Amino acid sequence: MDTNKETTDEALKETQDQNEVAEAQEEQAPVAEEQSAEEKLKLENTALNDKYLRLYAEFDNYKRRTQKERVELLQTAGKDVIVSLLTVLDDFDRALKATENSEDIKALRDGIVLVHQKFKTALSQKGLKEMESINKDFDTDFHEAITNIPAPSPELKGKVIDEVEKGYTLNDNVIRFAKVVVGA
Repeated sequence: MDTNKETTDEALKETQDQNEVAEAQEEQAPVAEEQSAEEKLKLENTALNDKYLRLYAEFDNYKRRTQKERVELLQTAGKDVIVSLLTVLDDFDRALKATENSEDIKALRDGIVLVHQKFKTALSQKGLKEMESINKDFDTDFHEAITNIPAPSPELKGKVIDEVEKGYTLNDNVIRFAKVVVGA
């Protein structure tokens, strides 16, 4: 990019020098009528080159600015999600500390369930949704078949019998396909 800027700057300087020479020639010419058609075309050509170089420089600046904005956007895109998950991380830290001294398994399980629900809520607020797959027709747009097994009943043929790994959508776009077992 720096070479483009240097090239653009050099071209602008050259055009400005040509403009100065053209202006000096205009001052020396006694009357505009005496200028030949060739000189008029040269002046017009110089003016058009100047316009072109200025437009090129402006476009080059626009490209650099938009690229910089895009990089900044990508760097801060996940910030909202991370900030919303920090409270869940704090809860996990407290849960780990509580496991050191606790012998009550039911209380630990209840705490883990609460943290799990909070985590799912935080993700769903950002647009994440779980896919429902079991007993649904197998669809390659949402499911990835791990294996086929004989269907326990005729109505389960071609349907999802078991879900090995949940699938998720983010704002209605699949971000992870559900890994499923399909009835054959």
